[in-house]
Amino acid sequence: MPHGQKQILLNAFNMACVGHINHGLWTHPRDRSADYNTLGYWTDQARLLERGLFDGLFIADIIGVYDIYDGGIDVTAREAVQFPVNDPTVMISAMAAVTEHLGFGVTINVHQEAPYTFARRLSTLDHLTGGRIGWNIVTGYLDSAHRGQSAGALPSHDRRYDYADEYLEVLYRLWEGSWDDAAVRRDRTARVFSDPAHIRPVSHRGEFFSVEGYHLSEPSRQRTPVLYQAGASGRGRAFAGRHAECVFISARDPAAARDAVRAIRAEAVAAGRKRDDVKVFVGLAVIPGRTHAEAEAKRDEYLHHASPEAGLAHFSASTGIDFARYGLDEPIPYAPGNAIQSATAAAAERGLTKRDLLAELGLGGRYAVLTGDAVSIADTMQAWIEEGEVDGFNLSRIVVPESVSDFIDIVIPELQDRGLYKTAYADGTLRAKLFGEGDRLPARHPAEAYRHATGATHPT
Repeated sequence: MPHGQKQILLNAFNMACVGHINHGLWTHPRDRSADYNTLGYWTDQARLLERGLFDGLFIADIIGVYDIYDGGIDVTAREAVQFPVNDPTVMISAMAAVTEHLGFGVTINVHQEAPYTFARRLSTLDHLTGGRIGWNIVTGYLDSAHRGQSAGALPSHDRRYDYADEYLEVLYRLWEGSWDDAAVRRDRTARVFSDPAHIRPVSHRGEFFSVEGYHLSEPSRQRTPVLYQAGASGRGRAFAGRHAECVFISARDPAAARDAVRAIRAEAVAAGRKRDDVKVFVGLAVIPGRTHAEAEAKRDEYLHHASPEAGLAHFSASTGIDFARYGLDEPIPYAPGNAIQSATAAAAERGLTKRDLLAELGLGGRYAVLTGDAVSIADTMQAWIEEGEVDGFNLSRIVVPESVSDFIDIVIPELQDRGLYKTAYADGTLRAKLFGEGDRLPARHPAEAYRHATGATHPT
């Protein structure tokens, strides 16, 4: 590997559902995504990803349903647009049991569970995976999720981030401050498993939470899981700059990615962290072949099964706009709303019509699509790394497991020949593998302020 050359980080992007990003492909005869509710589906995938030396399996999630398009769930239900959807955490222990190195990034909404019990759930997963768990922090954008939880109307966009900031503060107190490493002695002779002198209660009084109590789990290898985040709005970037270690972006080309990466890293520096404290991943769909002709034939086959309308139903939920109400070439009045602001802003900037969107959604999703042989795909991925300044990719599934196995067998050897991809896993936790600085969050992360400072009160 040339001196100083950055190696690509790779996550497989999946969800405990049938249709995830590239919609309609569940109808393909070789696709196994309808087996999402079987354990073998997940353990087989974990083994495959570890064979390909993937850094992680990133598991998306929503609570709620996509009910904006045409005012209901007709397309959502027929095309299985992230519905039905299962709990994303339950199968992680089984996947960890059949792998040694693969990391697991799990998406959980901060509005879904109280931080006190959530802290225990993630600590448990960090214990059972041997320090391979990450958490994708999401604030939610579906009104249907809040209605389903008897939580009333969805809070405003920025208000959801205010809630998440305090949620993280409570978690840092629990994960980092409640137990010293010296607390767990396991001394049979003295009959002391945990030393109470090294365990402190958390006392938090804030705007959203009032928490009194001890963290229920002993310290795990990472204490705080690797922190993922995907907000691209101004408020989302500020949140990422303060908290996130890995950030996921959507970008149409390397130039757009570079602008997003620099903005996110500037926020990290403003928060007192280093630029390299944040790894940035871009979403990508890849259709590889041994030759260009083989890849193009495969793409045409996939297009036959894809559902652009299902993709449009997904995008309606992302923006809060019912695209079913508009004609193919009718101007769409994009305006900032209470859903994903960055998605709305990007479509508004380009003035996309319904016809434009359906064309972009030909493969059922809106990620950039690479189709070609190993050399052409590696060339493009290298450009994203060098010109776009990203650190890696979230590879969406198109046909399961074919998309991943083809990438492993066709593209990864070319990336390895260029020194752009590892040939073996490093030892250690997920955080240690990603950053090479140990298992725990560095002292410059905001969590440091809550280590052994469990009694401080949140300013209101």
